[in-house]
Amino acid sequence: MTVDEGEGRLGELFMRLARRTHVLQVERLTPLGLTPAQARALSVLGRCDQPPRMAELAERLGVVPRAVTPIVDALEEAGLVRRRIDPHNRRSTLLELTDEGTAMRTRMYQARVGAAEDLFASLTAEQRQTLLALLEQADAATASHRH
Repeated sequence: MTVDEGEGRLGELFMRLARRTHVLQVERLTPLGLTPAQARALSVLGRCDQPPRMAELAERLGVVPRAVTPIVDALEEAGLVRRRIDPHNRRSTLLELTDEGTAMRTRMYQARVGAAEDLFASLTAEQRQTLLALLEQADAATASHRH
């Protein structure tokens, strides 16, 4: 196998595993009553230091602001997120997780860990550590290419 063939195979395999990871995570998130978009929004909200505005959430998700409204509507209806008026700009709405939203993020994390365990069950603990180190290295090296 040439270097080019190996690189192509590596890219194809990585994309196949990424798709499989997505499928496994969806299978585990569905019983929680979340769509992938809702789960992603909850994850982003949970990582915010301060409650973001709707437009900021849209930016962090990489979507147009109007795409966030139905996601937040569903999360609010489920009791996972609350909207509140920004005290510094009454025309803006801030988003924050409720206690149930925080608990759901924990369940989501456990579901994602379970999906990863399923995906990498055939690897030894040492192989998983090596893979983790390699992926972290590649992630760090390409961090400047992120949006």
